[in-house]
Amino acid sequence: MSNRTFTMIKPDAVRNGHIGNILQMINAAGFKIIALKYTQLSTPQAEKFYEVHSERGFFGELTQFMSSGPIVAAILEKENAVADFRTLIGATDPAKADEGTIRKAYATSIGENAVHGSDSDENAAIEGNFFFSGLERF
Repeated sequence: MSNRTFTMIKPDAVRNGHIGNILQMINAAGFKIIALKYTQLSTPQAEKFYEVHSERGFFGELTQFMSSGPIVAAILEKENAVADFRTLIGATDPAKADEGTIRKAYATSIGENAVHGSDSDENAAIEGNFFFSGLERF
């Protein structure tokens, strides 16, 4: 078990002005932000990041959406980070997400669900390394 996870505030939440509120929820839940970046993925970068899903039917729609506008990428630190963050973000479908979760508050659909959260310690490391060098982590 790691004490780090990776998240992205997705283009829908950025476009709708929710960066500050989402970061506040992350801080209030006890996560320390150790790396933070406001950037935009190109389509090839989004395809590389989500290549694990390349054979799935939603891959094209996902990568187009994720390259449609700026995102906020972050590495978060807290004991049991991956599991605790998955609880904080809530179900992929905001209609099924628990009250008090990020997706319940800020997602608009399954496809535009406000945030990404790593699903394992291994993927958290891979995803964090995709966006951040060692010099960008504090």
